[in-house]
Amino acid sequence: MKSYLDMSRGAWSKRFAVGLGTGMAIAAVDNFAFGGEVSPIVIVILLIAATATFGGIWGRTGWTAAVATWFCVPFAHMVKHVLGLPDSLHPNTYTSILMLAAFTFVVTAIGTGAGILVHKRGQHRGPA
Repeated sequence: MKSYLDMSRGAWSKRFAVGLGTGMAIAAVDNFAFGGEVSPIVIVILLIAATATFGGIWGRTGWTAAVATWFCVPFAHMVKHVLGLPDSLHPNTYTSILMLAAFTFVVTAIGTGAGILVHKRGQHRGPA
């Protein structure tokens, strides 16, 4: 019997779906919690925690979930900008959305890399 966390290499779509759901939840916190006024550090912590978890569970194949998670945060701001909706990102320009995307990508890469290191360390651990 296979565990849900024990996904085979061919199960990228499941990892992507998990990442997309996580990213949508983080974007919802970023855009809707407390009227859209959430400290950016909260979003950074959520991104690092989520992507480190993906890297820790799935190793290098966790990048699929990490990219899906990362994509949701800048995409939510892009949609709000295109539709002319009020946003917590100031100034709300394409340049600032691009800078947000770059920053959150770096945060996501750091989280995923840390998780992969933990995953590899756990695999090489000998008997106690």
